[in-house]
Amino acid sequence: MTDSVWSDERGDAALRKADALARREAGESRQAAELIKQFVADAVAAGISPEPLSARSYDGNSRYRTNLVGWYLKQNHSVAVDADGLFYVLTAPPRFMSRFTGTTVEPSPPPLELGKGGRDGESMPIATALAKRLAGGNDW
Repeated sequence: MTDSVWSDERGDAALRKADALARREAGESRQAAELIKQFVADAVAAGISPEPLSARSYDGNSRYRTNLVGWYLKQNHSVAVDADGLFYVLTAPPRFMSRFTGTTVEPSPPPLELGKGGRDGESMPIATALAKRLAGGNDW
């Protein structure tokens, strides 16, 4: 086997592996989106009020207003779901003007496991986070 053929085979294998990973993540996001959709319906039915959401700067030193309204899913306010059922990681670049004007945060594909791969060891299935938030009611 020549180096060129071997290299081509390795490249193809890497592409297949990346494609399989992307398909798996997309499937997990669809499952998580269904859980979130049910959470929003349950929260509204239970009278749990959505609240204005803020984002933390990447360095963690500032919090900025956003135009989002929803429910935080973790006590540290790092992730949330808005009233439309979209998932957000509430971080933003540190910018001086954001202190006055607020910031924009784009929705992210929801994971089945919040914090997976994070250093803090605080990963949690999204189903558990949603159940805890629902059980917490308006006093959460």
